[in-house]
Amino acid sequence: MPSRLRNALSAVLIAVACLLVPFGALAAWVAYGLADTGRYVTTMAPLAADPDVREVIADTVGAGIVREVDVGGPMRPFVRDAVRSFTRTEAFRTAWDAGNRAVHDAVLRALRDGDDREVTVDLAPVAAEVKHRLTEDRVPLAHRIPVRHTEVAVLAAEDLARLRKGFHVLDVAGFWLPVTAAVLAVIGIAVAACRRRAVTATALGTALGGALLALAVAVGRRLTLADLPDPAHRPAAGAIYDALTATLRTVSWSLVAVGLTVALVCLFTGRYGRLLRWRPRRGSAAPSADPAQEPTRARA
Repeated sequence: MPSRLRNALSAVLIAVACLLVPFGALAAWVAYGLADTGRYVTTMAPLAADPDVREVIADTVGAGIVREVDVGGPMRPFVRDAVRSFTRTEAFRTAWDAGNRAVHDAVLRALRDGDDREVTVDLAPVAAEVKHRLTEDRVPLAHRIPVRHTEVAVLAAEDLARLRKGFHVLDVAGFWLPVTAAVLAVIGIAVAACRRRAVTATALGTALGGALLALAVAVGRRLTLADLPDPAHRPAAGAIYDALTATLRTVSWSLVAVGLTVALVCLFTGRYGRLLRWRPRRGSAAPSADPAQEPTRARA
């Protein structure tokens, strides 16, 4: 195969491989990160200690208790303070983990089972745990907190079909996109006329893909927070977004670091390798006399 054709084929394969890198990382993050209940709960667990998240939960739960129990106006600040104090306890962290696990299980079951009904979760066990802990701590009005099997909607039925299709695509792409990118990159390097340049191009393309992925995560955060109707909830939403995308950000900057490192290694080894192989000639030495010819010269 001519060198120009080999280089053209190599460039196309490497370009496609580098283009698949950010999409493969995103799909793998969804398939193996967000779709795993244990990892999701572990990721969300530290947010139980985040002040912004606790403040939003205290205001929301406190307003719900006031609305359900119908307490008087002077008691409302006291109820909110009691709930805010509860968010600093170990019981709240237990309820937080249980609630996140219940919501994630319900959403994941709906995305995988094919049921088109609205996704709801029963928070009665969580409410029962909260009531029990508050009653043990002798919080006023805790015994009046109603514990009913309340189905809370977490995903509308009209959004379920669209999300299910996207989830199935990402579930498959989470494995095949990274594998395809790696195979195309290896083939592109193998067919290149100059493999060192092909490796350098692949490394730089990988670094660029990681940088674009990091930029997409940052832009997604800005757009997500801008769409919130209540600006007071933006700090808590930002903390949740950062926790969920922490692995994705780490992967993106790792791609940048690895790609730039490999490119620099190829550059330096190529340049200094040529210098080490090159030896300057300091002058041609006179040819040594042939000992067999010395007697002939002497007789002449």
